[in-house]
Amino acid sequence: MFSNSPTSDPEPDNATASAAHSAIDYTAISGGRSGAIAGECAGESWVDLRQYNQSNFDRGKPGWFVLLWWLLQAIVFPLTPHPFNHIRRWLLRLFGAQIGRGVIVRPTARFTYPWKVEIGDWSWIGDDVVFYSLDRISIGKHCVISQKSYLCTGTHDSRDPAFRLITASVIIHDGAWIAADCFISPGVEIGANTLIGARSSVFKNMPAGFVCMGNPCVPRYRREIRNS
Repeated sequence: MFSNSPTSDPEPDNATASAAHSAIDYTAISGGRSGAIAGECAGESWVDLRQYNQSNFDRGKPGWFVLLWWLLQAIVFPLTPHPFNHIRRWLLRLFGAQIGRGVIVRPTARFTYPWKVEIGDWSWIGDDVVFYSLDRISIGKHCVISQKSYLCTGTHDSRDPAFRLITASVIIHDGAWIAADCFISPGVEIGANTLIGARSSVFKNMPAGFVCMGNPCVPRYRREIRNS
């Protein structure tokens, strides 16, 4: 549940960060001297991608259906005239997306698996937006996802030598605006009417009704709307 004030700890602990850096023997790495860290960094890869296995991942549709969508998206979708949003809405619905009334989707927007996407009434999806929908992506009503933003629902376990796939949903509530070229991490929830500033990277939930920005993104101040 979202609170009215930011409760996350967005800024790193400087003392801890400094201590962590000072604990690394950089001279051992750069000078080629013997040492555990130098040996580890100079050794073989810590991951073995031959072990990677995503057989447990469920695309939600059979392979032929996925391929058909990718071909259609690569060839037909970008050729639709810019103002013909109704055609793109129809195509997305045809492949299982839940698309509300009056939704604007630009021709260069990309959807990995549209059947895992929900977009509420009157929302806008800008050019070159990527819905990397390995898991569910839910966009509320009257939302704006500006150009080149990347909504990511898939990552990998950095501690696993087999590079295990991890997925988690992305939820963006009503009235939110994701400005240009933002990255939204798996598992993130954006509160209603929140603005995420351009080129922000969001790795934690953001509260409702705030202007948030930065890398990593943090709440800055309350968003205000003029009376119409």
